[in-house]
Amino acid sequence: MRLPFTPEQFFGVFERYNEAVWPTQVVIYIMAAIAFYMVFKPGKHSNEIISGILAALWLWVGIAYHWGFFTSINPAARIFGAFFILQGLLFVFEGIFRSRISFAFAKDWRSITGLILAVFGPVVYPIMGYFLGHTYPSAPTFGLPCPTVIFTFGMLLLTVRLPKYTALIPFLWSIFGFSAASSLGVKEDISLALAGLIGFWAVMTSKPETSPKEV
Repeated sequence: MRLPFTPEQFFGVFERYNEAVWPTQVVIYIMAAIAFYMVFKPGKHSNEIISGILAALWLWVGIAYHWGFFTSINPAARIFGAFFILQGLLFVFEGIFRSRISFAFAKDWRSITGLILAVFGPVVYPIMGYFLGHTYPSAPTFGLPCPTVIFTFGMLLLTVRLPKYTALIPFLWSIFGFSAASSLGVKEDISLALAGLIGFWAVMTSKPETSPKEV
């Protein structure tokens, strides 16, 4: 894929973003931890809160990263940002207003895979990047597109009720993001493609709006 920017410019955007928004990254990790905790310790409004956290993550990536930083080197980031914002609004609409997204852990391969991906995005992905030579601040931290999409697929696989179409935009980004990042030497994004393929297949082959029974 021919890109309108160099690898140096690409990683330079990460550096400017990470330095400009600090310590927002800490807040993003706390939000993800709350969402993860609520899957296993649900409360009265846990489904709405988790959906709201996912919505906030996608809105943040669309507005803060794509529109705020990535547009400086790639005009297409305006379109990318719009899709991320749309996904965030879908989580608000389906998860909060319509209450059609329910989260729970089931003792099956789908939930176990979701558990792995939900941990992989925030924790393992940046560690992989470090050992592959992508060090902070010039590295894709959690709260940027690719690790956020991996985390999102993990959470989608930890559902017992989910409108299937909500997995489409994350899947499209997993394919596009991997193809672009592979041209830039972001080898850790192999995990993004795998998360997208496995996650989307698992969502689409589950029963309509329902995953394995809650335990």
